[in-house]
Amino acid sequence: MTKEALQGYTARITQASKSELIVIIYEIIISSTKEAIEAHSNKDMVSFDKELKQAQTLLRELMVALDYSYKLSFDLFSLYIYVNKQFITAIIKKEPDTLDSAISVLEKLLIGFQAVSKEDSSGPMMYNTQQLYAGLTYGKGTLNETYIDPEDRNRGFII
Repeated sequence: MTKEALQGYTARITQASKSELIVIIYEIIISSTKEAIEAHSNKDMVSFDKELKQAQTLLRELMVALDYSYKLSFDLFSLYIYVNKQFITAIIKKEPDTLDSAISVLEKLLIGFQAVSKEDSSGPMMYNTQQLYAGLTYGKGTLNETYIDPEDRNRGFII
């Protein structure tokens, strides 16, 4: 994952609600899986394994977070098991053949959770984080991030 993508996910996580966090996790898993496929096409087996193991770690987080008091959780768990088997097969065989079906399942789940996320009116999960504002600077096509805490009037100054 590139440094810019990591910073983007980090910024989104600090402001995300519960359902938005799930959406972000899905996006990272899909991104890692696609990067694994790209690494394999570049004959970079170390990155191939690394990206798939990162995707597996995040998939396990989704499994652990399921609330089994709902029937839907068991269905999601079955889908997660299927996707994990596809990851394991790809790692063992060192071939990305099974990853397309895993991505297909994950993208369909992502669409569903994006719809749920739009209806979620709960606030951010992380409190006491600095508000993130982004704006274009005078550099040609450059986007800089500036963190500003509205409550901290003396930020950057010593009194």
